[in-house]
Amino acid sequence: MVAKRPDGIFPRIGTDTYGRYLADAIENTCAELGVVPPPRPAITEGLATALPDTEIKGLIASRSSQKVLKPSAYRLVQAGDEQVLLLMCDVHGAAVVPWDLNDRTVNCWSPPVAKASQRVKDLIAAELALHEARKTAKTAEKERESCRRAAGDDPYAAQALAAATQKHEDADRRVVELEGERQALLTALGGRRPRPVVRAAEEDGEPKAALTLAEQPYDVAVHMQRYAAENLERAGKTRGYDLAESLVDAGQLSKGMNVLQQWQITRPDGTVSKLWRLAAVTGNNRALARLNIFRVRPEHLVTGMPQSLLPMPKGKKVDPELLLLSQREILNRLSDRLNEAAAKPETEATDPSVRAGKIATVSAEIVIGCTKPAALEHVLRTLNVNDHLRGIQPYDEDARLIALFATLVDAYARELLLADALAEAFPDARGTDLLDLVGVRDALTANGPLDPLTPLVPAGDDVSPAVLRDIAVRAITALVFPEIPPEAPKQTNSRTVRDTGRFWPIVRGTLQEPAWSQTRAKTAEARTRLWSAAIAQLFLHRGNILSALGFFGVPETAKGAGQDPRSLKVLLLGAEAGDATAWAALAQRMAPALIHAPQPFITAGQGSEAGDGRKGVRRTPKSALAALTLAYTATSVPSVSRALLLAFAKAVLEHPDATQPPEAEDGKPLICYGEQHWVEGRTPITAGMVIAPDTEGRPTHYVADKAWFDETFPVELGRPAPGSPGSTTTSPTAGTSTNPTATTVYGAPPADPHDQLVTLRRELPARVELVEGGYQQAVDSAYTLMTDFEEAHRLRVQLGEDALPAEQRIEWMEKLTKVRAAAQASVTTLEQVEALILQV
Repeated sequence: MVAKRPDGIFPRIGTDTYGRYLADAIENTCAELGVVPPPRPAITEGLATALPDTEIKGLIASRSSQKVLKPSAYRLVQAGDEQVLLLMCDVHGAAVVPWDLNDRTVNCWSPPVAKASQRVKDLIAAELALHEARKTAKTAEKERESCRRAAGDDPYAAQALAAATQKHEDADRRVVELEGERQALLTALGGRRPRPVVRAAEEDGEPKAALTLAEQPYDVAVHMQRYAAENLERAGKTRGYDLAESLVDAGQLSKGMNVLQQWQITRPDGTVSKLWRLAAVTGNNRALARLNIFRVRPEHLVTGMPQSLLPMPKGKKVDPELLLLSQREILNRLSDRLNEAAAKPETEATDPSVRAGKIATVSAEIVIGCTKPAALEHVLRTLNVNDHLRGIQPYDEDARLIALFATLVDAYARELLLADALAEAFPDARGTDLLDLVGVRDALTANGPLDPLTPLVPAGDDVSPAVLRDIAVRAITALVFPEIPPEAPKQTNSRTVRDTGRFWPIVRGTLQEPAWSQTRAKTAEARTRLWSAAIAQLFLHRGNILSALGFFGVPETAKGAGQDPRSLKVLLLGAEAGDATAWAALAQRMAPALIHAPQPFITAGQGSEAGDGRKGVRRTPKSALAALTLAYTATSVPSVSRALLLAFAKAVLEHPDATQPPEAEDGKPLICYGEQHWVEGRTPITAGMVIAPDTEGRPTHYVADKAWFDETFPVELGRPAPGSPGSTTTSPTAGTSTNPTATTVYGAPPADPHDQLVTLRRELPARVELVEGGYQQAVDSAYTLMTDFEEAHRLRVQLGEDALPAEQRIEWMEKLTKVRAAAQASVTTLEQVEALILQV
C-alpha cells in the first residue's frame, strides 16, 4: 500500500515528466527569442527538481503541439551588450545555494594560483589530523585524572600515573606540532582560499547559459563551501537588523536572481558525481539565511545530503554513509519531515517547521537563456555588483573598492576605449589588436588568469608570471590614473577650457568625482585607495590597502601617473648598468610586491608623530618607498650596495610565484631577521618569503622582514639633505668619464680611478645587453617595415592602383637614408667598442 503524502505548506517537487515538459518549454521559448538555453540536464536536474508540481504546470502552455513558457512567466532584460532571459517562478525555500563569487566577500578569496588546490588539500588533512590529536589529548587527560584519583593502596598507581602523564604530555606536544603545521599552511595560502573558477557549461561542445566548476575532491568541495558560507555570514553581520528573524516574521519581500551551476565532485572511490543546483547571483545572504532556518547546510546540497540527516519514514533501514544526490529526493524528504512536524500540536515555536512557514516557497528569477554564454559569468557578476553598490547594506571598504574598480573597467569597455587606453600605456606591446577584451577584464579584476595580457608584453621579452603581473599593475595604474593631453598655449583675451582627453571623463563619471579643476588631496587619496584595492587582488598574500597611501598625489591624479614605458627586463638591466632613473621606476614597480608579501616590507603609517619614545619611529609608506629609491644613489649608507639592491629587487618581484619555502644554500634553517633573538614563537618559513641578501648580493641565513627593511633603508635615508650627493639622480652614463681631473657637481674631489674601474666592469655587461636588445628591436622593426612594403606593392599590382605621389616617396626615402647612415655610423662605433673590449 502506498503511503499518503503528508499535507502541509511545504511543497512536493515535480515529477520527471513535468521536468521534461519544462525543458521542452524553455528550449522552444529560447529558440523563439534567439537566446541560448541552459543544458537540458541542468533544467531537468537543477531547475525542475526545485519547483513544486503546481508551479511547473502554471509556467507551461501548449502552442501548435509544442510546449512553451507563458508570456507572464519570463522576461528578457538587457545587461550591457548582452541579453539575459529570466524565468519568474516560486522555488522551494531550501533549493538555492549561496554563490561563492559574491562581491561582498571578494576580499576573502585569493587568486587561483598554481599549487593552491594542493595546499588546500594539505590544509584539510592537517585540520583532520589536528582534530584527531585534540581528541586523543582529551582522552589522555581523562586517563591521567582517573589515575590521579585512584586509590592510594594500589601498588601500581604511581607507575600508571607516570605513564598516563607521559601519554598526556606526548599528546599535547603532538597538538602543538600540528597546530604549527596548520598555521604554516594557512600562511602559505595567505590566510585565504583560492577563488573558485567557473566557466560556461557546454553541451555537445557548445557553450550554454549555465555555469560549471572544475572537478574537485569531496573533502575540498565541503571545505570550500563551508569557507564561503562562513565569510558570507561574517559580511552579513554588518546588517542593521537580523535577516533570519525578518524572513521568519515577514517572509522574503524581494526576488533574488539565480543561475544554474554544476558541481563536479570526485568521491573517495574515484566516481564523479555531477550535480546541478541553483546558485544565488543576488540575494546571497537571504539564500544562506533561508538554509539556516531550514537547518540545512549549503555543503550538503552541493556534495550530497547524508541520509542520517533526512531519514526515511519509520521502519525503513538507514545507511549512515549513504549520500542523497538527487535534489528532488532531498527537498521532498525535507518537506515531508517539516509537514509532519508542523501537524503535531506539541511542536515548539523554535522548530524549523514553524519558523520556515513563510519561506516554504520564495519568488525568484532564474537565468534560463542568454545571447553570449561565454560572458555569462561576467554579466552576472556585474549585475551583482550593481545591485550591491546601489543597495542600502554596508560594504567592507576594500570589497566596495574592488567592486567599484570592476565597474570602472566595464565603463572603459562600454565606451570602446579599453583597448585604446592599454595601447597608449604600452607603446612597445606585441599587438594590442590581438587583445581578448573579455579575458583582459577578468584578468584585471582577478576573476581569471593573467594570460590574456600576453599581447601587452614587449616583443623579445619572456612571458612569465612576474612579467604578466607587472603588466597587470601597469594596466590598472593607467586606467585609474589616465594621462591627459598637455595644456594648449594660452591665447590672449580668450577663455580656454582644459582638454582632459578621452579617458579622464570615464574615471570621473564612474567614481563621481568633481570637475578636473577641483582635484584635491581628498580625491587623490580616494583614487589611491581604489588603486591599492585593485592591485591587492593580484597577490596571494593580501596586505593592508592603506599601505599605498601617499604613492600618488594631486599631480598624478590630475594629469596621470606618468609611468616609465620600459619593460621589467629593461629596467633591471638599466639599474644594473647604473641608470638611477631605471632604479626609481623599478622601485615603483616593486611597491605592490613590498606591500603584499608574507612578511610585508611597507605597511600603513606607523609610529608616533610626537616622538620615537612611545610607538617607535614614524614611518609612512611614502617614506619607505623614498628610502628604497634614494638608496641607489646614496653614499651615506655603506651597508647598502647596488648588488644588494638588485638581488633584493629580483627576489621581491619573483616571490609571489614561489611554490616552495626558501632554503639556505648550506641547508641551515632560516629565521626571520627580526626574530633572530627569539627563543620560541617564531614565524614559520613559507613559500613567498625572501632571503635577505648581503652587500655582495649573496643570500644570508635570514628571511627579510619589516625589521630588516627598516634597518637597511632607515627613515633618514628618505630625507636627504638639500644639496647632498644622495639627493641627485645620475644619468645612465654617470661615472664613465675618464678625465682624472674631473670633479663632481658639488665640487667634491674626483672618485678613485680604481673604484671607477670596478664600477664600470660591473655595469658594462648590462649595458652590452641593453645595446643588444635595442639593436635586435631595430632589426625586427626594419624587417617588419620591409614585409609591409612588400605586401603594399603586391596589393597595388594586384589591384592595378596608381603609384603614390613622387613627393611622398622621396620624403620616405630621405628619412630611410638618414636612418641607414646612422646605422652605418653605429656599426663603426661598435667596431671600435669591439677593439676596446680586448684592452679592458
